[in-house]
Amino acid sequence: MAGETDLDKLLTLLQPKLIDGDYVFCTVPGSRYGDLAALNPLASYREEEGLSLLLERRDAERGALDYDSVFKGITLSVHSSLDSVGLTAAVANKLATSGIPANVIAAHFHDHVFVPRERADLALQLLTELEG
Repeated sequence: MAGETDLDKLLTLLQPKLIDGDYVFCTVPGSRYGDLAALNPLASYREEEGLSLLLERRDAERGALDYDSVFKGITLSVHSSLDSVGLTAAVANKLATSGIPANVIAAHFHDHVFVPRERADLALQLLTELEG
């Protein structure tokens, strides 16, 4: 099933919903990779500085990993295509108007936006406004 590429349709069908849990971004240096499956990462990306992980806060703390900020995740329920143009920009711009950083992760079926925990309710409200 192919995802939607039309930006107007994507925004109409956005249906943002809050993901349970508190999330953090951590970096694991190459020398500490070990068995990361035990940390149950939601996402990972290898960078020059090490392996970046998106974890539930409790898992990062259990693994003794440092983090700076705590985030809530918002899933955009619309099935967006990886070839669509403008969805990430529309979401980031909408949140930026209220000074909310948007850390966006595109997966195969949906986009997921991680925002500061204390701004999550406002972010969800703003993203819901994009549907109208």
